Amino acid sequence: MTRHDEHMTPAQLRAFAAIARTGSVGGAARSLEVTDAAVSGHVAALRRELGDELFRRTASGLAFTPGGLRLATRAVEMLGLQDRTRQEVQAAAQGRRTLRIASSALFAEYAAPGLIELFSSRAADLQVELSIEPPRRFASLLASQVVDVTIGPPSATTPPGVAVTPFLRYQVMIVAAPGHPLAGRKVATPELAVQDWFLGPSAAQSEGVTRYVLDTLQVPEARQRIFQSHAAALEEVRRGTGLALALGFAVRADLEAGRLARIASAASWVDATWNASTLNAERVAAPAAELIRFITTPRATQAMLSGSGAGVHRFRPSVHITLWR
Repeated sequence: MTRHDEHMTPAQLRAFAAIARTGSVGGAARSLEVTDAAVSGHVAALRRELGDELFRRTASGLAFTPGGLRLATRAVEMLGLQDRTRQEVQAAAQGRRTLRIASSALFAEYAAPGLIELFSSRAADLQVELSIEPPRRFASLLASQVVDVTIGPPSATTPPGVAVTPFLRYQVMIVAAPGHPLAGRKVATPELAVQDWFLGPSAAQSEGVTRYVLDTLQVPEARQRIFQSHAAALEEVRRGTGLALALGFAVRADLEAGRLARIASAASWVDATWNASTLNAERVAAPAAELIRFITTPRATQAMLSGSGAGVHRFRPSVHITLWR
């Protein structure tokens, strides 16, 4: 009998990655909208090809072999690279390049628009896609090449194979309406915890400067109201009730015009930094490398702090911004 060589297929890798993600063959089948038998068939083919059991069923769920765990990681990376390659080939056929950025909610709302407008105006063939992601997912998004660049707060550790570029320092402060009871006087830190807080979507994340401030002040969840944008939270504060966390550069005009007041307290402000991360030089996509070189320039800083300054005639319809959580 002649043995036909088998090779791993995208369908097999997708099935195995789904098993690792959902914890069961049935869960993988439902997520992929195929039958259990189809997923089991893919697993059987992988086991024959690799000579590894990959996983076994136990009373508490699936137990993966060391080889199975390695395959699960590689499957995600390979599928991400396949999807990215397909999209890049399609874009190249149309004479276009694509840059995919994942950022924190705070950066996406306040600094990303000016940066993307100015950066994309420098290249007529560039399409930029921006998604909002929790910073804890940044490393996996880069590793799987789902995105080319991540932008957000510093991480406690730098994953292997990732290059990090700090590029913009900013200040987060506590603000209120001028008529708020805490405005205009020195405030004891415990007083801040018993106020109503109006917050943007960054407050819903488990990391980042907003969460750090709220946890440091021990603001109870019952005192936190989260709005769909940071701008909406600030608008509510301007009406006269509650406190908000705001970026210094974003509320400078409001402070100068007396529409907002900065709360004076020992814990009323925090200095923070945004970092941009990519894969290391040998694996980084060309548009991502271009962005990293550009993002530390004075022009980029000015665009992030106060808009791109480019006229409408310089805006490119190729810029595509997708916000999702």
